[in-house]
Amino acid sequence: MSPEEKRKEKSLGYSIRDGVFVSMMNGFTLDYFTPFLILLGGTIRHVGILSALPNLVAAFIQLKSPDIADRLSSRKKVISLFILVQALMLPPMVACWFLEWRIGVFIAVVTLFTAAGAVIMPAWGSLMADLVQEDKRGEYFGWRSKTLGMITVLATFSAGFILHRAEKTNALVGFAAVFALAFVFRLVSWHYMNKMHEPALARKEEDYFSLRDFVSRYQTSNFLRFVVFVSLLKFTVYVASPFFAVLMLKNLGFGYLAFTLVTLSATLAAIASIRRWGRHADRVGNLKVVRSTSMLVALIPLFWLVNQNPVYLFFVQAFSGFAWAGFNLSASNFIYDASSPGKRTRCIAYFNFFSGVSMSLGALFGGWLAMVIPTGFLEFKAMNLILISAVLRLAMAYFLPFKLQEVREVEHIKTHELLWSMLRLRPAFARGTIEK
Repeated sequence: MSPEEKRKEKSLGYSIRDGVFVSMMNGFTLDYFTPFLILLGGTIRHVGILSALPNLVAAFIQLKSPDIADRLSSRKKVISLFILVQALMLPPMVACWFLEWRIGVFIAVVTLFTAAGAVIMPAWGSLMADLVQEDKRGEYFGWRSKTLGMITVLATFSAGFILHRAEKTNALVGFAAVFALAFVFRLVSWHYMNKMHEPALARKEEDYFSLRDFVSRYQTSNFLRFVVFVSLLKFTVYVASPFFAVLMLKNLGFGYLAFTLVTLSATLAAIASIRRWGRHADRVGNLKVVRSTSMLVALIPLFWLVNQNPVYLFFVQAFSGFAWAGFNLSASNFIYDASSPGKRTRCIAYFNFFSGVSMSLGALFGGWLAMVIPTGFLEFKAMNLILISAVLRLAMAYFLPFKLQEVREVEHIKTHELLWSMLRLRPAFARGTIEK
């Protein structure tokens, strides 16, 4: 093993340690911003803004991530700097409780927290793609996600338990403890990230292309069509996604513990399936997995309309975690396959930009619908949004992804064979053929 390979292997070890503490921070924060906003007195309109504004600002600000990396001549420096910025956003969140304009200030702080994390992602994705072998990315990132997903589950459950106990006396104290611990976890992750090795990256003039250049290639760029498909699907998802918490906590009257368990079931299912999704994607192609799972993702909201019992929803969310694990993993890895090392940071930034804008517009559209549409034949307004999201998802999933093409040689397999194989009901590759 060469010295460079040894440095890469050691860096992947530090990356896992960094990831452990990032996962702990995420478990203590991401699923609890909306519950804290509701505790502050936020309405369904505020929930829509909380989902839309951070994603919108993050989408625009991360366009600068490649330029910052170029200016600093280092992806690692970008990651390190904005980890600190993100960490420093956590202590002020609880302080919002004591302010007159606490809802607005809290949304602003979460926006800065999310934006800092967004700047990190293009540089981090580019760095990790250089550290992991091309033909092992599906398996490696699947294993990594599974391992860190377990940490996220434990952290999310721990935070939910803290809030459950604090709910009986003073919920604010519970949130203060949760966000304080998240701050500590982020600082520890920063420590390990700084130990990672950054492989040299040869920068060429042709590697630079503006957002306008990127958009102008729609007729000829398979990657841009992929970006458009994922962005439109994310729009349809976020028409309802921010309001599931409102449905559970306000309309259905779930306590923090029931909310946490239903939410965690998706993560548990993702953990159980993501490494297997990665192995399949390495062989049959990331695009095949994206096509297949987009159909499953489209069905999820319909299941929520059948029954709202917490036990039933636990299994619905498990199905959701199974589907989204394959979609998100393969969508990310498709970017790595479709972009060269020099262009990768910029490609990831542009992908995240369009995805973030779409999620924001979807959430704003959903928030607007929540104010103008009547309850209808469904019991709660949030359920109307879920039905609308389902119809839009089905339209996107069944018409758009089939115009896309795989970018590397893979084995051919039919969609139902892939899904049966994922469920271990029949072998996937018995009659496989090569396609590109």
